[in-house]
Amino acid sequence: MSDLPNALKSIVTPVRLEYDHSAGAAATGFLRGLTQKKILGARTGPGEPVLVPPRGADPRTSELAAELVEVSDKGTVVTYSIVRVPSDNIPFELPYVCATVLLDGANLGFFHVLQNCALDEVRIGMRVQAHWAPDDQLTENVSSIRYFEPIDEPDVPFEQIEEYA
Repeated sequence: MSDLPNALKSIVTPVRLEYDHSAGAAATGFLRGLTQKKILGARTGPGEPVLVPPRGADPRTSELAAELVEVSDKGTVVTYSIVRVPSDNIPFELPYVCATVLLDGANLGFFHVLQNCALDEVRIGMRVQAHWAPDDQLTENVSSIRYFEPIDEPDVPFEQIEEYA
């Protein structure tokens, strides 16, 4: 067939996939908490790691993580990346910083955007706090936290957060 002079060798066509995703019991508590400016995690029991956002089960043990725990909206930058590539669904001016924030009271980093900080001032160990949407704009969505921003607290030494970096 490939010997035919006008044989079709390829075609380009757009593809669109739409998904309906159910949050499930674990994420529902987290998302509802955001409407009240609360960040909720979950753990398998007292003294166990707090996962934010909740996963339903502890990924290390597969045990049910049903105990909801409120954590602080303050935390520490444990990793970050400077984003220089535009995206249609992200409203931040380029370049901007995406950071993994270890929220106080949590044992798993929370990924979000960092604002109100010069790119050359972002650092691991920096203390930050959530900047919430106005009360009338809070929804069951992570966008209820507009971004994180630096706060006037001393940096956390790397030795105290290195297992999360």
